[in-house]
Amino acid sequence: MYAIVEIAGQQFKVEKDQKVYVNRLSTEEGKKVTFDNVLLIGNGSDITLGAPAIDGAQVGAKVVKHLKGDKVIVFKKKRRKGYRKKNGHRQYLSEIVIESIVASGAKKAKEAKAEPKKEEPKASKKETKATSPKAETAEVEVSENLVTRAEHRVEQSGVEIDVDKLLHNIGTATKAEADDLKQINGIGPAYEKKLNEVGIYTYEQISKLKAADKENLSAIDGITRERIETEEWVKQAKALLKEQNK
Repeated sequence: MYAIVEIAGQQFKVEKDQKVYVNRLSTEEGKKVTFDNVLLIGNGSDITLGAPAIDGAQVGAKVVKHLKGDKVIVFKKKRRKGYRKKNGHRQYLSEIVIESIVASGAKKAKEAKAEPKKEEPKASKKETKATSPKAETAEVEVSENLVTRAEHRVEQSGVEIDVDKLLHNIGTATKAEADDLKQINGIGPAYEKKLNEVGIYTYEQISKLKAADKENLSAIDGITRERIETEEWVKQAKALLKEQNK
């Protein structure tokens, strides 16, 4: 017996005991999950079609582990323009094993959906001062959310940066706190956007860049450690920060 079932926005032809790699599910590893959107079931010469899904049909599975797919390289080039761009991407996946295929009579269960994106936190780190143990917990949660969002943006763009380490060294900031980074000589609209994508919004963050952080940022297309040091981004950021605090 086989079935065609929709899992996390994709359709798969599955059989019992088959391993399937699907878009990342929110279900924990080792837990069981069921899928009700069964579009077709085949059993020898008997084929049952849904309209669009078969009422009462269900596919049961177990989440084996969460993992990342193989790296995909995206290379773009324009002839005689000097334009070359290389990005990498690894898709978040879940490995599941099909345990059962029920043709009818199954109870309706909530389908496991692809893991949702993290929402942007409303409170900033500056707004959540640690006045109590509860306030300290809230501040840590806000900081972790900012790092998670920055990592997600970086993965979408294909840039490989250790965002967690970078933002741990220079601090986190929200879009609401953003300074005009274009005031720093050498940072135009394009570089400002790229810096924002990895969670850098303020003069204070740039003023704290150390050698390792500059090397980390070198993964961004067009931004190099030599550029940061030659154009004195850190020195300019400190001057602008001092002027801002007058």
